[in-house]
Amino acid sequence: MTSPTSTARPTDHRDLLSGSVLQVGPLLPALQTEIAAEFAARRLPEDDGRAAFLAESGDGIRLIVTSGKVGVDAALMDALPNLAAIVNFGVGYDTTDVEAARSRGIGVSNTPDVLTDCVADTALALLLDVFRRITLADNFLRAGSWTSGNFPLATRFSGKRIGIVGLGRIGSAIATRLEGFGCTISYHNRTRRPESPYAYADSITELAAGCDALVVAAAGGPDSERIITAEVLAALGPQGYLVNIARGSVVDEPALIEALLSGGIAGAGLDVFEDEPNVPEALIGLDNVVLLPHLASGTTETRRAMADLTLANIRRFETDGSLVTPV
Repeated sequence: MTSPTSTARPTDHRDLLSGSVLQVGPLLPALQTEIAAEFAARRLPEDDGRAAFLAESGDGIRLIVTSGKVGVDAALMDALPNLAAIVNFGVGYDTTDVEAARSRGIGVSNTPDVLTDCVADTALALLLDVFRRITLADNFLRAGSWTSGNFPLATRFSGKRIGIVGLGRIGSAIATRLEGFGCTISYHNRTRRPESPYAYADSITELAAGCDALVVAAAGGPDSERIITAEVLAALGPQGYLVNIARGSVVDEPALIEALLSGGIAGAGLDVFEDEPNVPEALIGLDNVVLLPHLASGTTETRRAMADLTLANIRRFETDGSLVTPV
């Protein structure tokens, strides 16, 4: 999917932000190069030099560029008295204290839509993998085990009942893909979607009880912290699968590990974790779990589109003080 906004600089563009843009945390290398060249962006030190940098240069920073993995907390905002905008490279922005930003009149943007397709594709890949045990079968063959007998039978995916937690852009794109597999789709959302053709469940526990797999596509943040509880996993049951392409914080990870170890659920496909990049050894040791290093949107096309939209937000802010995709 391409960026919805042209990133060509307007001919009357004025370098009002030059030297006042701060990069917080690592970004796509190409984007780092572009914001340094176009806006003379500086990077916030991650070592003992951070305090000195903020004391010396904090007053001159007007815009931050960061990512969904790093974000901006209230303490950093306090150290930047003239900060006016936070541009987030990523659709998720739960690592940024949005309420603190709003109370200070600081605009916040993200990069929605441009990564929807690739994240939905990854959800589908994880569903197919956990049902058909693709990764496990690959390991079986590579280990030379095929010469000793056939790989154990897996589970059919087509026609299964799939519950989606969060029927936003990404959840809806996942549902569209599932229709091609003849799946019965239901969902739970913060608010019911009257226009949706799918069955609505009043709670996540109710949703889990009525499906063969639960796909989590909810936004991160305090409101969704550990919404996939031990109760939800128990409702999903020993034949059920969990797929999470949202945020690690939405799942009670210890409860998930217990359910996987005890046979409380059949398996899981996980792209995100509570303490990335640290993944619990208990998960790594399980053969009924597919683990990915938070790469759902990790394609060349999507990362470029995210970078383009990030640049469009910076340029719009420099032009008129607004943002292309405010949250």
